Amino acid sequence: MNLPWHLYGMAFIYFIAGINHFRNPRLYLKIIPPYIPNHKLMNYASGVAEIILGIALCIPVLSAYAAWGVIALLIAIFPTHLYMYFDPKAHMGLPKWLLLLRMPLQFALMFWAYQYT
Repeated sequence: MNLPWHLYGMAFIYFIAGINHFRNPRLYLKIIPPYIPNHKLMNYASGVAEIILGIALCIPVLSAYAAWGVIALLIAIFPTHLYMYFDPKAHMGLPKWLLLLRMPLQFALMFWAYQYT
């Protein structure tokens, strides 16, 4: 079974995002809400999850499971987007309208992943 090119595109996005958790951890540590314990562990765990899911999306026998994993991951990290929007320390200099726009984008990414479940 050949996988569609846009699935490879999604896989590439998550793989690169996962690697970035290790290349630039400070970026992610700033946006993890304070009520989530062990920020370093959570950053690395989410990075590993993105890398594994990115790879698994490219393996036909695993791609549907990986798509469900992407949806679960996007749900799990959604509080980060809320934290960035409501806490000025987590804005990273981004305008509020862009931070607000990121939230529905999460749902669009979930819908994109759902196409491969």
